Amino acid sequence: MNNPAQVILISQTSLPYSKIGSWTTLYKNYLENNHKIDYIICPKPQKLFDGIQYHFAKLTFWHKLQRKFLKRKNLEYFVALDKIIDPKQKYIIQVVDNYGMVKSLRKHLVSKGIEKQCYIQFFYHGFSPYTKSGSGQDFYEIIDEMIVLTMDSYKAHQKNNIILPSHFSILNNGIDTKKFKKVPETEKIKLKEELGFGNKKTFVWCSQDRPKKGLELILEVWRKIYSVEKKIQLVVIGCDPRQKMEGVVFLGKIPNEELPKYYQASDCYLFPTLCQEGFGLSLIEALHCGNYCIASAFGGVPEVLHYGKLGKLIENPYFISEWETAINAFLEGNIELPEFSNELYAMENWNIKMNQIIDQAKCRLANSQIAL
Repeated sequence: MNNPAQVILISQTSLPYSKIGSWTTLYKNYLENNHKIDYIICPKPQKLFDGIQYHFAKLTFWHKLQRKFLKRKNLEYFVALDKIIDPKQKYIIQVVDNYGMVKSLRKHLVSKGIEKQCYIQFFYHGFSPYTKSGSGQDFYEIIDEMIVLTMDSYKAHQKNNIILPSHFSILNNGIDTKKFKKVPETEKIKLKEELGFGNKKTFVWCSQDRPKKGLELILEVWRKIYSVEKKIQLVVIGCDPRQKMEGVVFLGKIPNEELPKYYQASDCYLFPTLCQEGFGLSLIEALHCGNYCIASAFGGVPEVLHYGKLGKLIENPYFISEWETAINAFLEGNIELPEFSNELYAMENWNIKMNQIIDQAKCRLANSQIAL
């Protein structure tokens, strides 16, 4: 049969996702617009996307026993998958960030005799390779295509592994540039007053409160800078309440739809990641809202900021002095905001690129030698 391949998304996270998440937000926008996903296999969400055929992964007591005693993982997903698979059809199966599912998925497809009619796409939102040469190479042999966030991530995989998938694609993260956008200076002043920022130079940090996100480092930097310069403030978004600190406003967690106005009212975004960050959605959100960005030169961040053309990269982020120097340079007013297209990292472009990646995979399957 010459039916075009159908696309199955397997997600360990319920979709739509009820909380804030980077890739789940991207898929939410995609699945609410012109998408090419035919089926979703996931735990049952609170509500469903329109026009999508769902099959829910239900973890039963029997599955738990097999997981514990027979080491058979993800069975609930494969039970759902079996309800979809037609032996006369070809499929593209998308897996997002779930390294542990790939081997068991391949084993299941082989057991059903359908592995040759399935094309596995693995979407990776980290940066560094999962494995190095000589360890776990079968993961890269199993998948047909790996989709990473940056070219630098691809180069890291290429450098560290002899065997790679047959195909790689680059899919930068995307944001809603209609929401995250720079506002006129008059509106910015009003937002500062509305949010209680006054006329102070406002710096912002926004992330999950984990050590690798660098908040403690920035607070240490801030103590030194604030002891000299008082007409500044640091707005911290996303972490649990902390002990009161001069010059710092801890706002806690803020709904995603309210984030743009906080970025728009701020002047400089600090991104002190201490890990090999895959991309950094908050970084490009703040950039589009008119913030000057100062960020660790780790992982995919240098490529995201065009190797320093769109912001200041801290080459040695563990050194407090480098952050002090960069922040003081900004306060001295010797910095010009970069110019870039409104389409840079736009979510619409992510959607278009996703569809292109799927179409290319469909062509590969259509041209394969399997007669169904």
